[in-house]
Amino acid sequence: MDKTPKGNRLHIALLGRTNVGKSSLLNLMLDQDIAITSPVAGTTTDVVEKAMELLPLGPVLFLDTAGLDDISELSCARLKKTAKVFDRADVIILVTEADHWTDFEESVLQEAQKRKTPLLIVINKIDLHQPSSKHIEFLRQKAKRILTVSCNDETKRNSYLEDLKKMLLEVAPADFIGTPSLIGDLLPPGGLAVLVVPIDLQAPKGRLILPQVQTIRDALDNDAATLVVKERELAAVLANLKNPPAIVVTDSQAILKVTADVPEQIPVTTFSILFARQKSDLSVMARGAAAIDDLKPGDRVLIAEACSHHALEDDIGRVKIPRWLRQYVGGDLQIDISAGRDYPDDLKKYKLIIHCGACMINRREMLNRLHKAQEAGVPVTNYGVAISFLQGVIRRSLAPFPSALTSFEGETGK
Repeated sequence: MDKTPKGNRLHIALLGRTNVGKSSLLNLMLDQDIAITSPVAGTTTDVVEKAMELLPLGPVLFLDTAGLDDISELSCARLKKTAKVFDRADVIILVTEADHWTDFEESVLQEAQKRKTPLLIVINKIDLHQPSSKHIEFLRQKAKRILTVSCNDETKRNSYLEDLKKMLLEVAPADFIGTPSLIGDLLPPGGLAVLVVPIDLQAPKGRLILPQVQTIRDALDNDAATLVVKERELAAVLANLKNPPAIVVTDSQAILKVTADVPEQIPVTTFSILFARQKSDLSVMARGAAAIDDLKPGDRVLIAEACSHHALEDDIGRVKIPRWLRQYVGGDLQIDISAGRDYPDDLKKYKLIIHCGACMINRREMLNRLHKAQEAGVPVTNYGVAISFLQGVIRRSLAPFPSALTSFEGETGK
């Protein structure tokens, strides 16, 4: 990997009214002209993403949004995209002007408080107007962290940046600073994980897919080793090992063969289940898998993908999982597909949501999707957990995670 994936970056949203200087602030922080700026209100027409390393914080993704008070012809579409940024934001920077606080700023504050999303207030354009002490005191009742800047004063860029980084370190969610491990906590120092990686039509030529690469890196970061094999060679490789591996991790589609080839005393799980634990709540996903038993012909199911990709002939989410579901249910189902950021607003019409591993989005956005499903009363699971259930090996693949297994068995009553 030559760069950190978006889903592993701290997502920082810049929100504010039109022309308060959100894009100018982004350019100042990046020390380059990434976002187009103009005195004409409404210059930013879509969410502008910019990834960077903000040391010592690490990899971040800035999200520059359209103005909250945009009244152009396309404002409705723009503001809907701006509103969806709340689902992605780990931290919100509310950009304002001195001695100016309107219903737009208040609505951002209220939404951030509702979602428990950390919020910083940046007062911009102080070269034109310094905020009064009364206004500063008013803002301190709203938020603990306030920064005053002038985006026209590049001589103070480093000072502004240091102050911003200090504040971000103070409010960055614990699940970013201490993101749940993928596999490291399942391996002793010097331990071995055998990774089963099928090479089929969906495998990118000359490289591995992101979940496989990140699992290898996490094992290395935790002073452990990995051995990568295809499913056909697994049995022979295990027989040749002097000592058994600490765990075997497989692509979900090979789980049935892999569990047959791996001795019962060796833990087995899937890459997708590892990501369900890191990016969301595996216990919730395990309970959601049990809901597959409640599906009946004619029910509506949502297959949710976090990324947009060209579907191949035997695509896992669009072809294989729907086929296995219909076979399990014994009749037809209404299957809807959502991809990328197009997560439906109305979830109540679904009997079940099956989400991908979420390797391309961050933990906060995945947890927001989980929360929306729970608000709608719809069970949700993920590809790996669902496939293990449909293949009849879910207890084996959840065994490395006792609380998730208990949640599943509690839901099934077995």
